[in-house]
Amino acid sequence: MPTHLGFLRAVNVGKRQYRTADLRAALEGAGYADVETYIQTGNIRISSPLRSREKVEAELEAVFLADRGFEVPTIVFSSGELRTVAEDASEIGFVRPKGEGGHYVNLMKAPIPDADLEELRGLTQDGVTLIARGRALHLLYEFSIGQAAKPSARAERLLGLATNRSAKVIGEIVEKWC
Repeated sequence: MPTHLGFLRAVNVGKRQYRTADLRAALEGAGYADVETYIQTGNIRISSPLRSREKVEAELEAVFLADRGFEVPTIVFSSGELRTVAEDASEIGFVRPKGEGGHYVNLMKAPIPDADLEELRGLTQDGVTLIARGRALHLLYEFSIGQAAKPSARAERLLGLATNRSAKVIGEIVEKWC
């Protein structure tokens, strides 16, 4: 049975709470096997007979909506796909100044077309480097992410549906589940 790694967007922010125990219970109640969660930011591992990433995403989103009463956008990767994201992060090898900056990864439902990536770069502030690799957009910050300007509405439209994790967390998930 295929293993799927899911990344929930915008949970545990404000009123959009989804405790890991509740998340696991909803997934197990929906019939998923091998359910695991990792830290309180909406990272899940499940097994399902479904093979299509799009079908798994849609099914998970329906489960979460029924359980929580609000939409929970979910982005699914296979173990191999996420391992590639972690390998790319390692290859990029961004070293930040002590206590500043960082390497984050936007996990996306679809890759960014090259033309949109160029426009997105033009909308990004100085000190942020963007590197696209498939459905992952690596963001290298030369300063604290807290100092980063909020993306414009246009930048968010170009990016499409995505959720952000630190490269460190991506590596930890790969080590744990892949």
